[in-house]
Amino acid sequence: MKRFIFDVDGTLTPSRQRINADFQRWFLEFTYDNAVHLVTGSDYPKTVEQVGTSIVENVNTVYNCSGSDVWEAGKNIRSSDWVLPLVEKSFLDGKLAESTFPLRTGLHIENRTGMVNYSIVGRNATMGERKLYASYDNEHNERNKIASEFNNLFPNLQATVGGETGIDIAPRGNDKSQILRDFDPNDELHFFGDAMHKEGNDYPLKRQIIDNDLGMCYTVIDWKHTWELLKQHD
Repeated sequence: MKRFIFDVDGTLTPSRQRINADFQRWFLEFTYDNAVHLVTGSDYPKTVEQVGTSIVENVNTVYNCSGSDVWEAGKNIRSSDWVLPLVEKSFLDGKLAESTFPLRTGLHIENRTGMVNYSIVGRNATMGERKLYASYDNEHNERNKIASEFNNLFPNLQATVGGETGIDIAPRGNDKSQILRDFDPNDELHFFGDAMHKEGNDYPLKRQIIDNDLGMCYTVIDWKHTWELLKQHD
């Protein structure tokens, strides 16, 4: 069976923003005729806010927190109870103190189901403040450096870059690739994401799909690019 899997931030919506109204109507129609699954580092309420109740309740599955919190038709199916250990938290606090980016907005470690999201600028940042950090990160490659150092120090956990400002951290193996446990090996998977690079949070799922010949992966620039590609499947 052909199944379509989508990241949310940067793939179906602008990062941390709501889906475009025209695309939302079109994508909802797409979900009526296709097997569709969402996989995102965000939690369920944020996903509802971004893409709307109709979409999250009509897709086959919503995999929140990179697959550690699973929803179907608006109902929670299963959740992880993992929490970040103190030693790893101390490392992240240290990196926050070391960063030369001058702005701090609070909520730098956000606990989510089965994972945490870490942000130097903080989850309370406005869209403008997020853009400032994204520009800084593009120049200094800070998130990739932090994720790489974290992974070297704590091999039982895995840090991956996601969105414009964050780093997703979870037990190794509890990344987006964990959703494959729910799929039949004979399914033909089509995965769309904007963070397919090695440090990105879409990469673990991409790697498993490609390495095991499970289907196709599409690196997109934004939701408009996703829409263009989907029209070829429609």
